[in-house]
Amino acid sequence: MQLTSYTQNILITLVTCLSFCACQSTTLYVTPSESLLYDLGFVGFEEIQVESEQEIFILDEEAKVFVKATIEPITNKIDQMEALVRAIFDRSDLNLLYQGDANNTANETYHSRTANCLSMSIMTYAMAIEAGFYVDFQEIMIPEFWTRKAGFSLLNGHINLKMSAPHDPSAFMLNARSFQVDFDPQSSRSGLQKKIVNKQAVMARFYNNKGADALLRKDYTSAYAYFREALLFDPYFDSGWVNLGIVYRLSGYFNQAEKTYQHALGLNSDNLTAWENLAYLYTFTGREKEAENILAEVEYKRNRNPYYHLNLGEQEMEQEHWDQALAHFRRALALDRSKHEVYFGLARAYFEIGELQQSLRYLKQAKIKAHNRQDEDKYQNKLDFLGNL
Repeated sequence: MQLTSYTQNILITLVTCLSFCACQSTTLYVTPSESLLYDLGFVGFEEIQVESEQEIFILDEEAKVFVKATIEPITNKIDQMEALVRAIFDRSDLNLLYQGDANNTANETYHSRTANCLSMSIMTYAMAIEAGFYVDFQEIMIPEFWTRKAGFSLLNGHINLKMSAPHDPSAFMLNARSFQVDFDPQSSRSGLQKKIVNKQAVMARFYNNKGADALLRKDYTSAYAYFREALLFDPYFDSGWVNLGIVYRLSGYFNQAEKTYQHALGLNSDNLTAWENLAYLYTFTGREKEAENILAEVEYKRNRNPYYHLNLGEQEMEQEHWDQALAHFRRALALDRSKHEVYFGLARAYFEIGELQQSLRYLKQAKIKAHNRQDEDKYQNKLDFLGNL
């Protein structure tokens, strides 16, 4: 089963390390208490141990000692900020590594040394507050971007944070300095729109990720509990409503699913994922003509998005359709030549059809375009492998 309606299925929204769909609230908003939450359909959801705000952001004594030891030898607040950021990213200190499905609390991130952009931002926020800095969460809006996991398509989101020092009344500063802490610096360099989001919105994204994990495990009761909590914290989170609709659809509650998708579209009429899942529901319930009209419009809009072709290329690779995969990867490259994932897709496809020189060429480009050490190392390992063939 694949969670994408390009193969007549569903697509869920996961906050890992790229962008959400922009949220545009309208007067069509319906409060959760009225009709959209269906507690009766998920007996036992109250027993799911959903993490509290304190559990998400708390640091234990070991983590607090790490913060104190990092900044205590330094008196200047700006230098303290820089030292803390460097310590978090420095492999010889915290040794923090990126892992897309590491949906962890602040403490779990500190001790496991793994994080996606959201869990890293949560931990860094907690550490910055512990150190006495000002911190804002930022959401970065970029076109839809999917990753593949166990046959599912996951639409990714991106959160980072901006850290600044408290004002010292005894010091004159012409320009206040701040740090943007981000696992994906390429997205912040590309001039994309950012918006400040509050702590409650970030908690909603955390619960959304936990719900997505449960949905992938087909644990629909836990998924409902987490998506429900996400929407109580941020009722304007349109992608969260889409995910809740998916749980309803998979659980056989088709009327609730339709109302929830339509509610998401009331919040954001440009949410193509909501349109796509609504179309799938229409197909599933015998309204094929309505579904066809929706999907035609969605495909027209997505055809100009390189990530759309990257995702389709990945699907073709899974089915061993190498030529079709190459066509999608080439289209993605024509639309955007900056994405290392596209070059890697081309390298994989060329390797499968035996064109090793072309594979080597695109692997080199993928390494050049990579923007973190883990990806660089991954591509170098593959280059070393090809070099030994």
